[in-house]
Amino acid sequence: MNQMEKVYKTMRNTGAGSIAIGVIILVTGLTVGIVAIVNGALLLKRKSDIIF
Repeated sequence: MNQMEKVYKTMRNTGAGSIAIGVIILVTGLTVGIVAIVNGALLLKRKSDIIF
């Protein structure tokens, strides 16, 4: 029974770690996406100010 408990705890910790990493990746991706959209909008808004 002790071996099964070790397997259960390992699976639990791995699952929790995977969920935590997934949330971090989701938040990072969302943040980067929002920053990219804002920067693109600012570039489009100021395109008439560009003089070559």
